[in-house]
Order: sequence, then C-alpha cells, then structure tokens
Amino acid sequence: MDIRAIVLEELLVLFEEDDLAAPEFEDDTLLLETDLDSLGFAVLVTRLEERLGYDPFSLMDEPIYPATFKEFVDIYGQFASEARPST
Repeated sequence: MDIRAIVLEELLVLFEEDDLAAPEFEDDTLLLETDLDSLGFAVLVTRLEERLGYDPFSLMDEPIYPATFKEFVDIYGQFASEARPST
C-alpha cells in the first residue's frame, strides 16, 4: 500500500471539492501554508481513517501536529503496522 499516494489523492480531492488551488505537494510543503483549514484537515483525517482503517492521531501517546506534508505521511506510515492485526 502506497500511503503517500493515498494521502495525496485524498488531499487533492478535498482541494477540488472546496474549489481551492492545490499546491504542488512536495515533502517540504508546509501544511499551514496551504489553503486547507482545520476543518479540511479533520475531514482529511476522517477520510483517511475510512480508507486506511486507522487514525494515527488517536493512537499517539502524545499528540503532535505535523508541519510538512512528509511529516504527515510519515505519521501514517509509522502507525500503519500498529493498526493492522497480527497474523
């Protein structure tokens, strides 16, 4: 599963739905400098939970807010193994 591609896809859908100009999401893109507001990020996290089956922010011991696109994607990658049941 390509978490980065899934996150990017969902981000671009949100920008399109809100008629916002989506930036080129590079690893160092600062999330707070995009036009996506806090409600948009909440929707993004909810959609990613539905699609990926987990919310890494609810699994964290200490909540953090990722500053960049890469940090956001890395958080999902970090918690992917914790969210999947062992076989």
